[in-house]
Amino acid sequence: MERHFKVTATEGIHARPAAILVSAIKPFISAVELKYNGQSANLRSILSVMTLCVPVHAIITIVAEGDDSKELLDKLSEVIFSQGIGEGCEN
Repeated sequence: MERHFKVTATEGIHARPAAILVSAIKPFISAVELKYNGQSANLRSILSVMTLCVPVHAIITIVAEGDDSKELLDKLSEVIFSQGIGEGCEN
């Protein structure tokens, strides 16, 4: 499963938003990656996410695979919207 988002956080996905995303998925067991600009990062690793250098207005894709992937993506969507990290995207 995957979902697309447009980053709205002024600084892009830097340390704080990366930490928020990583923390949000701790209860889940599915594998999850954040994809941007032809590269991917393990969303369970703050450093891995930060190496993507995702700027504001970037389109990102979050891909989850596993038994609880839908619940994981639902939680991430909620966190991304409520914390001002991004908004939904049709891409």
